[in-house]
Amino acid sequence: MFHITFHLGRPLAWMFSSLLAAVAITFGSVPSAAAVPATSVTYPTGSSATRFSGLAFDTCTAPTTAQMMAWRASSYRGIGVYIGGANRTCAQPQLTATWVTTVSRQGWAIVPIYMGLQAPCTYRPNAQKITPSLAAAQGKSQAADAITKARALGMRPGSAIYGDMEHYDATNASCRTAVLTYLSAWTKELHRQGFVSGVYAHLYSGALHLSQTYSSTVYARPDALWIARWDLNPSLTGWSGISNLHWSNGQRGKQYRGDHTETWGGVSLNIDSDRFDAPVATVGLPFKVISTVPLNYRNAPTTSATVQGSYAPGTTLRVVCQTYGTTVHSTAVWDRLSNGAYVTDYYLSTPSKTTYSKPLPKCTYPYQTTPPSLNRRAGPGPTYALRGTLPEGSLAWVSCQSRGSSVYTTSVWGRLSDGSWVSDYYVSSPSSTTYSSPIRRC
Repeated sequence: MFHITFHLGRPLAWMFSSLLAAVAITFGSVPSAAAVPATSVTYPTGSSATRFSGLAFDTCTAPTTAQMMAWRASSYRGIGVYIGGANRTCAQPQLTATWVTTVSRQGWAIVPIYMGLQAPCTYRPNAQKITPSLAAAQGKSQAADAITKARALGMRPGSAIYGDMEHYDATNASCRTAVLTYLSAWTKELHRQGFVSGVYAHLYSGALHLSQTYSSTVYARPDALWIARWDLNPSLTGWSGISNLHWSNGQRGKQYRGDHTETWGGVSLNIDSDRFDAPVATVGLPFKVISTVPLNYRNAPTTSATVQGSYAPGTTLRVVCQTYGTTVHSTAVWDRLSNGAYVTDYYLSTPSKTTYSKPLPKCTYPYQTTPPSLNRRAGPGPTYALRGTLPEGSLAWVSCQSRGSSVYTTSVWGRLSDGSWVSDYYVSSPSSTTYSSPIRRC
């Protein structure tokens, strides 16, 4: 049985003509794809998001690549690194684009942290703070600087960057407003430049306030929330004061243990321990063309797509993500390059010639959902079997788009990374009428 959407204030004829196409329960006006709190992300060509699920650690100073290799003996598979910010206190002699590429090829997920301006009422001593009257401008400029730092390290658009907002006085109303204004501007600027917005915050201050304003039409909502709560419990649900319906679909991280030392592979590091199911950095990884003749690159992952050019044998290409397409010899996998073009994976030096190759992510483009509850379907229409629902503000991890049943202004549906489908009308993608670049067609 599908849910019916009643949009108050619409003409009666329109409402009844739309009943069969409805996919969510929404009371009030029709949600706008680009409206606060679910602002759209403008992903450029050659971008993709990366979702990481597992244990991670963060350190003040990034370890050497040799230390990172030794720590592959641990159960950790992600690392948080401080990429910049006025309040970053540790030197980063190791943190370069080469380090990022090497560590990514070792199989590590990278969580970029930006230690920017802090709350006016922060408990952090000697911190550079937000100026309340300039909070929006400062949030925007700090996000722009974080993007510059991330790009310099080889992190692609589609990467998440986590703004670090340390613990502050949660009872201070004006301080709360300044923080929320700053973080809203942070999110908007990251989205404008094609990056995913993350916030690291204490459970009882920043995280609490973000949750309290989750559905606010005043503040843009971050895509992912990473909390600090050192209770030794790595659970990503059951957080005090935070509804389990908030940031519920690959949008959470928890720092569950503070400063301590662990030893793995003979290497001791002082770390914090974390668990994630959330977006992290996307890094274009280098692989060589192994064909004996020039390798064609195309504008879609199929041999029938337009040839845009070719690469000579031995050329090193940066692969951003992988997707499926026309079968070439033993594989249907295609690689999306940093310039947005596609090549068959068969002729690149990736590990597998039959399936996807770790650590490359599958091509996905996450956008927040807009209604209180959005139905996921087995196909692109409301008559397909129900596969579950997504609460408001969930990330719809879109892998491709296709035409289906019309829902108000669009017949576009998005296929998600789990194989289910949602109407694009209820997803904060750039267009509410047609396909959105750079998402491929299904």
